[in-house]
Amino acid sequence: MASKIWKKLLFAVLIIACLFNITMKLVQRNSFKEELQSSAEFVQNILNSDDNTLNNVNEGI
Repeated sequence: MASKIWKKLLFAVLIIACLFNITMKLVQRNSFKEELQSSAEFVQNILNSDDNTLNNVNEGI
């Protein structure tokens, strides 16, 4: 009898935890503008580092 109560109680806690997790993920989403900005900065950093690498190679020749 006690095992059925514990099973129902833990199942309810699990459902509440899952709903809380889903709610937090929906609330804390990044905006599309922020995602585009961070992607553009990342690509710009990669292009700058590639240009610096090419310049260093060309100066060494």
